[in-house]
Amino acid sequence: MAAQGTWKVFQLDVKSAFLHGELQEEVFVQQPEGFIKMGRENQVYRLKKALYGLKQAPRAWYSKIKAYFAKEHFDRCSSEHTLFLKRVHGNILIVSLYVDDIIFTGNNPQMCEDFKSSMQLEFDMTDLGRMRYFLGIEVIQSDVGIFICQRRYAREMLAWLNMIECNSVRNPIVPGTTLSKDNEGTIVDATKFKQVVGSLMYLTVTRPDLMFGVSLLSRYMATPKASHWAATKRIMRYVKGTIEYGILYQKEGKTEITDYSESNYVGDLDDRRSTSGAVFMIRSGAISWASKNQSVVSLSTTEAKYIAAAACACQCIWLHRILEHLGIKSKDATTILCDNNSTIQLSKNPIFHGRSKHIAVRFHFLRDLVNDHVVQLQYCNTHEQVADIMTKAVKLEQFEKLQLMLGVVDVTRVS
Repeated sequence: MAAQGTWKVFQLDVKSAFLHGELQEEVFVQQPEGFIKMGRENQVYRLKKALYGLKQAPRAWYSKIKAYFAKEHFDRCSSEHTLFLKRVHGNILIVSLYVDDIIFTGNNPQMCEDFKSSMQLEFDMTDLGRMRYFLGIEVIQSDVGIFICQRRYAREMLAWLNMIECNSVRNPIVPGTTLSKDNEGTIVDATKFKQVVGSLMYLTVTRPDLMFGVSLLSRYMATPKASHWAATKRIMRYVKGTIEYGILYQKEGKTEITDYSESNYVGDLDDRRSTSGAVFMIRSGAISWASKNQSVVSLSTTEAKYIAAAACACQCIWLHRILEHLGIKSKDATTILCDNNSTIQLSKNPIFHGRSKHIAVRFHFLRDLVNDHVVQLQYCNTHEQVADIMTKAVKLEQFEKLQLMLGVVDVTRVS
């Protein structure tokens, strides 16, 4: 929204945030070692305010900041409790809270300045100005739009693995590559493997093109073998060649979500479960994505895609409720793009009863949404199915095409 409205996004940091929290319940602490009152050794302190390390501290801080937003006439989003909105005579101010980090934007610069001044009077704050780094994510705001990436983090990963000078590759996984538990393979250092996969998981925050490969590797955390480590190094070599990549949200276009749902039938060789993939786009860039093993074994391609579409619909509803809170309402049913006609027909009518009667009732939640005109499944060509990149290793030409459709581009596109 900020990119399309050419709004500036600002950032504040609350100093010692948890110390602002006021406790609602009785909490006692022992006298600290070295500061024990002689003759009263068995007595304890009662806390009135929260301390760092106290399990009630995060909740106490949230209650404090929530009370402030209520006093300032902000509306809290019922679907995302860290999102607050204020409207005044057609002007809008949006505030997002992550513990002690606050980012805010809006269409009225004066409202942003007033909010900043009000916060600084209420709390001890650090004004970080226009958002540049947030939770390790680099943010570049320009005339083209808003670009997010993690290039510094990627360089640190490569340096840690001594791969900063390695040869780069153009795709993270070679098409046709299959991984399994590989009981006969050589065991590698599980601790280091977990560290690398965990680091790659964090890198997927701005790199949806890595999602499938990282999701695949995360299935073998317990006893990684040489084949799994080789696949991990392949992904790192791909990261080496795409360090400067991130997601670009351009300023043109409408704020409408385009949803893609896909699955790879029997993608897991060990338990024969399918892989679900979903991508949610707003015009030029992906805003949410997932690649996950399904919880049940599917008996057909139609069933696998039906289960994937049901999961996609749940996320879709949540995203649309957030957009409605921000004032963006859609009159029509939300469209989920799928490349399987049988799945689309099954979502509309209980056809193929003999083949679909075994599907768990919770997945038929999708059919209710379709009948209530909340969502609708629409056919899209397999070559235009963006979520395909979340379910399998595709050919290089197709991979680069889908990568661009996700909005993953080089930082040079921003200038």
